[in-house]
Amino acid sequence: MAPLLHPDGLSRCPWPGHDPLYVAYHDEEWGTPEFDDRALYEKLMLDGFQAGLSWITILRKRENFRRAFDGFEPEKIARYDKRKIERLMNDPGIVRNRAKIEGAVASARAYLDVMENGPGFSRLLWDFVGGVPKVNRFRSVSQVPAETEVSRRISKELARRGFKFCGPTIAYAFMQAVGMVNDHLVKCHRHEALQSFAPPTKA
Repeated sequence: MAPLLHPDGLSRCPWPGHDPLYVAYHDEEWGTPEFDDRALYEKLMLDGFQAGLSWITILRKRENFRRAFDGFEPEKIARYDKRKIERLMNDPGIVRNRAKIEGAVASARAYLDVMENGPGFSRLLWDFVGGVPKVNRFRSVSQVPAETEVSRRISKELARRGFKFCGPTIAYAFMQAVGMVNDHLVKCHRHEALQSFAPPTKA
């Protein structure tokens, strides 16, 4: 599938279609480099909940997830007990999958370990791409891979540290979403817009 031309005159990747929520996510978030530790944790958790589902399903439930999971604060999630997990299993506003909910708790504990004992979650992830996004030049969705050698290495490292639902395909979707790779199609208006990105300076 090639880029879609929208009524506003802009060409976009075809996957958001013309859904206003999806288009806003494509224009404002997807592929924009994210370096905030907690924001990266939230996105990885939501990608884990997406497994087997479409991203738009998760996007429509994102505010419900944030409410149910205490704003995705890892310090709170790491302390969830069986009673809390049962409450989440009874929450119709989220994806009620026990393995994924328990996985989010385990991942929160893994996140805290990375933050407390180094190197920090953002640093851990971005070091896999040298701290700057990898820019691809795909012309159609059919050229975009489901996983890469780097996503397999990230998946392996996250699993080693205790994160759950972080397989190579999820890891690559995560890399695309948080801007570790620029997978906007070359004729999409966001592909060029993101070329002006400059990585944050190190303290």
